[in-house]
Amino acid sequence: MSTVKAYGAESKTADLAEINIERRTVTPKDIEIEILYCGVCHSDLHTARNDWGGSMYPVVPGHEIVGRITNVGSEVSKFKIGDLAAVGCMVDSCGHCDSCKHDLEQYCENGFTGTYNGQDKHLGGHTFGGYSQKVVVDEGFVLSVPENLDLAAVAPLLCAGITTWSPLRHWNVGANSKVAVVGLGGLGHMAIKLAKGLGAEVTLFSRTPGKTEDAKKLGADHVIISTDDSQMKSVTSKFDLIIDTVPYDHDINPYVATLGINGTHVLVGFIGKMEEALFTPPMIMGRKSVAGSVIGGIAETQEMLDFCGKNNIVSDIELIKMQDINQAYERMLKSDVKYRFVIDMQSL
Repeated sequence: MSTVKAYGAESKTADLAEINIERRTVTPKDIEIEILYCGVCHSDLHTARNDWGGSMYPVVPGHEIVGRITNVGSEVSKFKIGDLAAVGCMVDSCGHCDSCKHDLEQYCENGFTGTYNGQDKHLGGHTFGGYSQKVVVDEGFVLSVPENLDLAAVAPLLCAGITTWSPLRHWNVGANSKVAVVGLGGLGHMAIKLAKGLGAEVTLFSRTPGKTEDAKKLGADHVIISTDDSQMKSVTSKFDLIIDTVPYDHDINPYVATLGINGTHVLVGFIGKMEEALFTPPMIMGRKSVAGSVIGGIAETQEMLDFCGKNNIVSDIELIKMQDINQAYERMLKSDVKYRFVIDMQSL
């Protein structure tokens, strides 16, 4: 084992502060990565503050990790020392269930191991995330990073990117697709970029006109103000796929009405119970669906990174020092970031 510096929370009410954690010695299948950048996700904040319950302390968040390989195990075949590498939301899964066999580790029937707050089968206790100097991960859960991309801006692709890429691919978005995005935040801005990159006609649903200019800069072809009844009626039965990134309870019925025949409204942002009942006639009369999706498997995440490398797609970020993380959390709660914080880990 080795001791490394990290930033973590000792309780749900404590600010994140510098602590020491243990990383395991590299096993034959392991890769050790010096962490250069780590993205900041709302899940980090929720876990640090135990908003979802089940947080194990100390919590060291961070599942949008980009770095350089400093050591490899004797049986590692895919990577070498000096390679750029990335780690997303998972560091392990059972490997033998039907989901894992079909490259759907995110739906592991025995539960995947989260990059943080998961069960650490090597050291016992729980896993620690990327707010740290280095990480040791099985090579099967390490990703290759295209050399041409801005490394800091790659980090959010490991969560915000794959969370929106996976439904785009599953529902076969391409050049003739009409895609709408609900919510222009960390997830929403990536959904626009990736859908546009795949050749779709992209529309943003926004509650206020103030985001129109930003949305079009990101690649949106149209912006519909969802509080304007006439604008909503103008897109009735238009969309093949709606990616809903809103992280709080909201009425999805107005959006379902904008789906075309066989269209799907996929929820990627909200975890919980919707209070507004789903109105089914538009669904039944148009074979429309409401679905959910979460991140993606390792193969699909690598596919996304390769696609982003070829198309020069990265997140829009604000780079911060590790010491600024508590202020960044408060700003995130106010949606005061365009569109994702990334920590420069050299500051730790």
